[in-house]
Amino acid sequence: MNGRGSFDKSFWRDRRVFVTGATGLVGGWLIRRLLEAEADVVCLVRDWTPNSELYQSRMIDKVTVVSGDLCDQAVLERALGEFEINTVMHLAAQTIVGIANRNPVSTFEANIGGTWKLLEACRRSPKVGQIILASSDKAYGEAKVLPYTEETPLEGRHPYDVSKSCSDLIAQTYAVTYKLPVVITRCGNFYGGGDLNWNRIIPGTIRSVLRDQRPLIRSDGSFVRDYFYVEDGAAAYMFLAEQLARRPELAGSAFNLSTEIQLSVLDIVRQVLREMHSTLEPEILGEASHEIPHQYLSARKARELLNWQPLFTLEEGLRRTIAWYTNYLQPTANPINTTWHAGYAAKSA
Repeated sequence: MNGRGSFDKSFWRDRRVFVTGATGLVGGWLIRRLLEAEADVVCLVRDWTPNSELYQSRMIDKVTVVSGDLCDQAVLERALGEFEINTVMHLAAQTIVGIANRNPVSTFEANIGGTWKLLEACRRSPKVGQIILASSDKAYGEAKVLPYTEETPLEGRHPYDVSKSCSDLIAQTYAVTYKLPVVITRCGNFYGGGDLNWNRIIPGTIRSVLRDQRPLIRSDGSFVRDYFYVEDGAAAYMFLAEQLARRPELAGSAFNLSTEIQLSVLDIVRQVLREMHSTLEPEILGEASHEIPHQYLSARKARELLNWQPLFTLEEGLRRTIAWYTNYLQPTANPINTTWHAGYAAKSA
């Protein structure tokens, strides 16, 4: 990508873009960028979620909202047809591993059924020219050889992982069999401002520090993950759509998107504590189950084939994330964020 977060405004201006998962973490930041690019955004929204960034920032007033469920194919076909959608960004999913373990059927229905219904609706909508489908590094399952490359077999075993393996393969089916213009992204654990699931390690840790409480680690702290900043994800999705429009031979391709940094849960918690100048010690509960112990991605294919690279370092992403939560949780008192926020602003100038 040329420049930090740049996009081709001539491509996006007045383009009809359909976004699923608009009230989710990545969805909110993606919609912000699409609006900056002057796209004509149509969002599928199932539930009223007033704390989501879509509502909190009033972006809801600048988009067209289709009320409905991802598993309602008639709603999807109507939305794509009546609004003459050109580009589809499919981000919607049930993303919480614990919920998937307790309620596998609802996860399968949303993540697998919702995907094939949306792709079938796209197949019936001739104006759809690009589809970006968000899979996950979890689609690979527990591989014996690391890092994951795009050639690593998709072998999820637990409910959430299996749902991502299946939806990923279904997308490839529609690309190969029906020539549907779809590109698949496989990212690590997203983090960034707007994630209000406090069970996730980064927002939960930040909130604990702001409350002067010891942050909780539900696992034993040793699980290794990729952590990918949400603004990087939003920028990459738009970048891939532009690339797919120019290079239709990319249809059916999957791309790992990653900073390629291996971090244990304890590592990321300590990094947050350092950025917040906190002396609190995490409390390790050792309660997590059905999770893959070690995952990390190679982004070599995206680098070499697309000239893609992340826009933000881990430190920059964490600083921006901490600033967001500090403002959200302590809007009138910011003793923590003034020092590092000013430093970041000077660094970015």
